[in-house]
Amino acid sequence: MSRIEGAFESAKKPLIIAFTVAGDPDPERSASIAKVIVSSGADILEFGVPFSDPLADGPVIQRADVRSLKAGTNPGKVFGIVREVRKVSDLPIVLLTYYNSVYRRGLGRFYQEAAQAGVDGILIADMPVEESDEAVSAAKTAGIDPIFMISETTSEERLVKILERAGGFLYLVSRLGVTGARKDLSPGIVSLISRVRTRTTMPIAVGFGISSPEHVRVLSAAGADAVIVGSAIVACIEEHIGTDQEIEGALREYIGSLCNAVLIQPGT
Repeated sequence: MSRIEGAFESAKKPLIIAFTVAGDPDPERSASIAKVIVSSGADILEFGVPFSDPLADGPVIQRADVRSLKAGTNPGKVFGIVREVRKVSDLPIVLLTYYNSVYRRGLGRFYQEAAQAGVDGILIADMPVEESDEAVSAAKTAGIDPIFMISETTSEERLVKILERAGGFLYLVSRLGVTGARKDLSPGIVSLISRVRTRTTMPIAVGFGISSPEHVRVLSAAGADAVIVGSAIVACIEEHIGTDQEIEGALREYIGSLCNAVLIQPGT
């Protein structure tokens, strides 16, 4: 059983998946920040691999990518940050990356190095499922879960292909467009959760625009197995970037509020 599967199997309530850009504001501080996120109650840690053209990401994460890249972060250093977190935690770790970063390093090499560092799942944000066979094969060889995104516009044909290949959990996009904290949830997300749930028992995680305890409560009640929070966490780091103590305090308060908002599942 993988760490991701184990986390969902043992969960008595929907999980909090916390995203941060690896190497933001620099590799050393990023590792320390990740450890704070873990100790603040997050159930799964998701690292964004910094990229120069992150098409799926909004301005908050784009700025974090720039800070990380300027600090010299590359995939090798991302794996080093993962290894630092692994020294103190057995929490599942997922990477969100773009295909160019994987391709330039070599698919087999990227997945093998990720697995050796302690990565459990990888999502390639700009990789169409129709062109995923080589990456999925490399992931399975390395013992890594290949994670895919599903949105309201995903056709039935593409959904079938995703379900045939996906591992770990399904990443449901709560709204069309790029990442970024939003005030309101898309009215279509509840229907999307229901649509996917009728097709699979694989865990469903919802991301994009999730920023408040109320969002967590709504998605929890709608049947999500996890919620993914990214831009709001990255914004906490950006807003308190002056001192590590301020970053730690802001993250502990914010992540704690999200964890406290998750609804206990009936019968547990």
